[in-house]
Amino acid sequence: MDGNEGAEGKGLVFNEMRAKTKVIQEPLGMNPKDYPDWSFDGSSTGQAEGNNSDCILNPVYVTPDPIRGDDNVLVLCEVFYPDGTPHETNTRAKLEALIDDKVRAEAPLYGFEQEYTLLTKGGQPYGWPNGGFPAPQGPFYCGVGSEAVYGRQLAEAHMDACVRAGLIISGINAEVMPGQWEFQIGPVGPLEVGDQVHLARYLLHRLGEDFNIVATFNPKPMKGDWNGAGAHTNFSTESMRKEGGMAAIDAAIERLSKTHPEHISQYGTGNELRLTGKHETCDMNTFRSGVADRGASIRIPLPVQRKGYGYLEDRRPSANVDPYTVARLLIKTCLK
Repeated sequence: MDGNEGAEGKGLVFNEMRAKTKVIQEPLGMNPKDYPDWSFDGSSTGQAEGNNSDCILNPVYVTPDPIRGDDNVLVLCEVFYPDGTPHETNTRAKLEALIDDKVRAEAPLYGFEQEYTLLTKGGQPYGWPNGGFPAPQGPFYCGVGSEAVYGRQLAEAHMDACVRAGLIISGINAEVMPGQWEFQIGPVGPLEVGDQVHLARYLLHRLGEDFNIVATFNPKPMKGDWNGAGAHTNFSTESMRKEGGMAAIDAAIERLSKTHPEHISQYGTGNELRLTGKHETCDMNTFRSGVADRGASIRIPLPVQRKGYGYLEDRRPSANVDPYTVARLLIKTCLK
């Protein structure tokens, strides 16, 4: 990742994923430590100057490549400076540094709901009539049938690829705005949620090439009375998941209420266009929690409230948020 998802110079359509192919004569297995470091031209990705342009790729996660098949693998890498220190865009290293024995004892788990919008290469939402609009929102959420669903062929191929890659993908569904979809990763741990979300994003973009469809994480791809795109993050700790865990959930929400500006400032670019208090969001300058309330900042699902333990849902992150950053901030606020 070049760290420029949604950045001003890149815009809200182009994504931050970068990839290249290395040919190795013999399979190396599934342990990232068995793969060599590599390098790339950081001056071409905005991560280095031309007079000292090499950045180091350090393998951290390996999965089977569901597109190439056979012994081919996908190797997710984090970026380091030539001196061996984490690059400033390496948010994974910042998260890893926060995970100590106290955090491990609470075994935090995440479920990441990644919304995305499908576009033509001309920038129009996929399936929308040329120069016009589809019917108003209502029939499209979890819809079935060609009159209600646009782009299922890519969404289904993407889910299948994630399953074959061994990612913990929980499901998919068509979203409220036509041409918008969601996939869910989890429940997984803090490093795993970032690793697997990024690999799932890569597969979405890569398969989009085959279908000639662009996938964007723009948090508000269409102005007007259309839902934006978020990345609702379900979060729990050992204390929340056991009998009587509602007390730990309430305590976490109280802490989150006090760090709202810090989270909002790092929860995605362009999020102010989405968090308006409309279209199932809470205004970004307001913090509010509630049971079964999709207009809240933090939602407590009704089954959790009835059982008295479980998890909370942070509805503030935008679709283009860095999942490592979300994981880090939730740990920092709730467990530190």
